[in-house]
Amino acid sequence: MIYIDTHTHLYDEQLNPDEDAMVQRAVNGGVAKMYMPNCDSSTVSSMLRIADKWAQNCFPMMGLHPTYVKDNYKQELDSVKQWLGKRKFYGVGEIGLDYYWDLTYKAQQIEAFELQIDWALEYDLPIIIHSRESIQDCIDIVKKKQNGKLKGIFHCFGSSIIEARQITELSFYMGIGGVVTFKKSNLPEVLKETGLSNIVLETDAPYLAPLPYRGKRNESAYIPLIAGQIATITGMPVEEVATITTRNAEMVFNK
Repeated sequence: MIYIDTHTHLYDEQLNPDEDAMVQRAVNGGVAKMYMPNCDSSTVSSMLRIADKWAQNCFPMMGLHPTYVKDNYKQELDSVKQWLGKRKFYGVGEIGLDYYWDLTYKAQQIEAFELQIDWALEYDLPIIIHSRESIQDCIDIVKKKQNGKLKGIFHCFGSSIIEARQITELSFYMGIGGVVTFKKSNLPEVLKETGLSNIVLETDAPYLAPLPYRGKRNESAYIPLIAGQIATITGMPVEEVATITTRNAEMVFNK
């Protein structure tokens, strides 16, 4: 079985101690491709180092994460734009809105999100959307920008069937990660209703590890655990879950 982790922060300092072994564990477990979203200018060099070292397996994306939108956000956006013109990236992300931690820069987050969507359209790249406590605003912005060519993933989807339907109507995908294994997750109900036609797998490593590793460091090698839980929920063979979600991810990233 071949899996794709559509969202993993392999460059995070929590993963540095055994970086090579961690990537190799994922590859050995069938996770053939891992897509890395950027956070800000401080994470670019470490992300690209991994991308260059594991060129067949680890693929970089470029963007300004909403929680990194601060007073210097215009400089950070300039850096994103410059990088997009320098080398190949596989998506614009992680971009979006975050209303959970701080609303101080809400207007600037919206500005940054909309501008980076425009760049994604310019470079014909998918967008990877962070939408914590802000999913309806993110959906509305994508709806406004959707010209038939915009595509991407609502990362770490955990909302209701109402939002799921809006996302699928936009021809976007939902990233399902370790939360699907949590006892109080609403994702089983959503998955039973939507099926897997707009679902991709992700870890968000090193965060949100699936059971039985909840609360510990997450890594891309745990993708099969997420697929296994989805198989249990939907009644599909895990091989079918792997096939469908991998095909969906390939469609997002044009591979």
